[in-house]
Amino acid sequence: MRPEQAIGYESKEAVIRNLRDAGCNPDTIRCFMRYFDQGDWKDQLSLLEEQRETILGRVHEEERQIVCLDYLVYQIQNRKKQEVGKIGGSQK
Repeated sequence: MRPEQAIGYESKEAVIRNLRDAGCNPDTIRCFMRYFDQGDWKDQLSLLEEQRETILGRVHEEERQIVCLDYLVYQIQNRKKQEVGKIGGSQK
């Protein structure tokens, strides 16, 4: 059984495609495939965990940015409601 078959892939190209789809850069892919060819699953897993942490860090940063935008939207909407309330209150 070929190594790629042992992990459920039809070919090395399929493994590489999955790594690209996961956002791995060419150096990471080359390193992973070297470990793959050597049967070094511990270093493969370590490399994948590093990639996962990198992606998760970006997700958390973008989540923080969304929270900042949501707060700004809230502030603007709240200000608008206050201004509409003042206008409505002065017309009575």
